[in-house]
Amino acid sequence: MSKTEIDDLIILLAKLPGLGPRSARRVALHLLRKRESLMIPLSQKLSDIMNAIKTCPICGNLDTDSPCNICSDFRRDQSIICVVEDVGDLWALERSALYKGLYHVLGGTLSALDGIGPDELHIPKLVERASQIEVKEVILATNATIDGQSTAHYIAKQLADANSNISGLAHGVPIGGELDYLDDGTLLTALNGRKPVAY
Repeated sequence: MSKTEIDDLIILLAKLPGLGPRSARRVALHLLRKRESLMIPLSQKLSDIMNAIKTCPICGNLDTDSPCNICSDFRRDQSIICVVEDVGDLWALERSALYKGLYHVLGGTLSALDGIGPDELHIPKLVERASQIEVKEVILATNATIDGQSTAHYIAKQLADANSNISGLAHGVPIGGELDYLDDGTLLTALNGRKPVAY
């Protein structure tokens, strides 16, 4: 492997969250030292996953099945939809094993600075789902950031004519906090303390 190819590997690794150039060099070196036991299986697994993973057409989750295992599990409460910004937030709530309803992944937040408007998110699909007669509650579980809260406010307005109650996460989620970094106890408090969203 030439130096250029190693540099390309380091540049690609540095694009991963939490890895800067120095950490990426350490990871690349570790992979190169463990080619047989780590690098080859990892590259094969990445290839397998790239070909197997699908985006759920109902909620936007990532899974090997379509619809995903959550949407196709009829033991879950079909009357509640929890709206999250991205799949990482969905995984955080699932990891806690506290929530047993359905999800809706927006794919981001409204952001005028980044040019992300309602059309770039999955809000129309959410409005359609929330209008179904069996849906009794929509939990707006966007992050407690300015963009997250303005997105929740916008969605609440869009759902004003739906028959479902609209609630948001309450105590336990700090301002500026992101769901993926919260512990199970904080998530439980936030879910249990949800409150109606004013619009």
